[in-house]
Amino acid sequence: MSLTVTDLSYSYGAKTALSQVSFAVPEGRFAALLGPNGAGKSTLYGLLTGLFSAPSGQIRVAGHDLARNPRAALAVMGVVFQQPTLDLDLSVRQNLRYFAALHGLSGRDRDRRIDAALDRLAMRARAGEKARDLNGGHRRRTEIARALLHDPRVLLLDEPTVGLDAAARSAITDHVHALARDTGLTVLWATHLTDEVLPGDHLVLLHQGRVLASGTASALHGTTPLRDWFLSRTAVPA
Repeated sequence: MSLTVTDLSYSYGAKTALSQVSFAVPEGRFAALLGPNGAGKSTLYGLLTGLFSAPSGQIRVAGHDLARNPRAALAVMGVVFQQPTLDLDLSVRQNLRYFAALHGLSGRDRDRRIDAALDRLAMRARAGEKARDLNGGHRRRTEIARALLHDPRVLLLDEPTVGLDAAARSAITDHVHALARDTGLTVLWATHLTDEVLPGDHLVLLHQGRVLASGTASALHGTTPLRDWFLSRTAVPA
């Protein structure tokens, strides 16, 4: 497994955000972390990316224990956060060059990686444009391209289509599914939107800080439409 979470719990004071969360993402698969707003998805991503530490449980990324060897675990991880993080005054290529420098990449190797990532996300033609002049979908593509520069084995995306229109959402979702399918990259994609999940995806259902189900999406919801299955399991009693 490329990403394994075991008995992970976290609280904000007296409020429990995650309770004994456990799941594993198979290597080279697109996995959807599906849950309504407030389910604990962003808290989980904060723990996965080392922004804060859990008092109990374990996170392993490509075999590396995040608590014991954070540098190695984070080195094989690419991240696209929910909030945009591009420098709007820099061009697409300049944003990627800056990130590459942070990872010690330079020269021809840096430029090769940047061109390959831009090609993968169909952004090479916009490489010279300032980030502020891009639409929301192209900004997201740029952030995904940036996250791929250091050849991560695991890519984490926290609600990456928030604020995008339907066409841009579909394009971004398709691009990332293709990354997992064509390159063997392991993807964990957090969302509350069932139309972003394909039948063959690995699915982790998170609700009120607990994992309610984990497995192949089609096997979990069966003949019931995924939206109906999701709503029936996450409905909050009146």
